[in-house]
Amino acid sequence: MVGRTPEYLGKKIEVTEIKWTAIAILIPSVLILLLTAITLHFAPLIAPPPSSLLSTGGAHGLSELIYAFASTTGNNGSAFAGIAADHPYMLFTTVITMLVGRLVPIVSVVILAGSLSTKKVLPQSIGTFPTDNLLFAILLICTIMLVGVLTFAPALLLGPIAEHLLR
Repeated sequence: MVGRTPEYLGKKIEVTEIKWTAIAILIPSVLILLLTAITLHFAPLIAPPPSSLLSTGGAHGLSELIYAFASTTGNNGSAFAGIAADHPYMLFTTVITMLVGRLVPIVSVVILAGSLSTKKVLPQSIGTFPTDNLLFAILLICTIMLVGVLTFAPALLLGPIAEHLLR
């Protein structure tokens, strides 16, 4: 975007919009990975420890925790069959994950919409990047895939891929 100011639907995208978009995209993923790391790091302080929460240890246990937090962020929450989801620690952390993982993106998008609604529509110029064609759709899908891979690749390598390779 050298020499261009990004725009969408004829409205200039400025620093405020970029920040709120980044918050809406990154907070759920950061929350999932952070709570998984906190759960594993402070395992000896939790009574009973998270090892009793999981059906197995190692790579499968990591996958259980990540899935528990990811499912509560993205939908109503589900878990692998072996995780003790009724443990007070898991109840507390999944509730926090559900609230923060849903409310922060919702609030961010509402703020983003409010910011864009106050801007005037600008006429198209030679620097306008059209958003109603196949190129834009491909770039959007590739960006979504790239952010997802960069966020969860380490967890996937330590979880299901490591479990498969260690069998």
